[in-house]
Amino acid sequence: MDKENQGIMNEYEEVTFINDDGGEEKFLHIMTFNYENEKYAALVPAAQIDEEEQEVLFVSIIHDGEGDAYIPVDNEVLLEELFTEFEELLDEAEEEE
Repeated sequence: MDKENQGIMNEYEEVTFINDDGGEEKFLHIMTFNYENEKYAALVPAAQIDEEEQEVLFVSIIHDGEGDAYIPVDNEVLLEELFTEFEELLDEAEEEE
């Protein structure tokens, strides 16, 4: 990994999830945002940080008595809406810099 991408990885918090097979999957937490009164997080697989086009995973954040639960969003319409909101927020953040 080159120094530029190492800097990108240090910029974001690393999150580890356990997949259905019991293996670990590492993601970089890009941002948390609200959409239609719900809280979501945008994550990128850490293994894709060197790729030009990266997959973005959206998870719903639900707080229960034991802490936060992260539920992958699988509704295609909602995913498209979240991606549009995510792009707009990224554009706003870049304009502020």
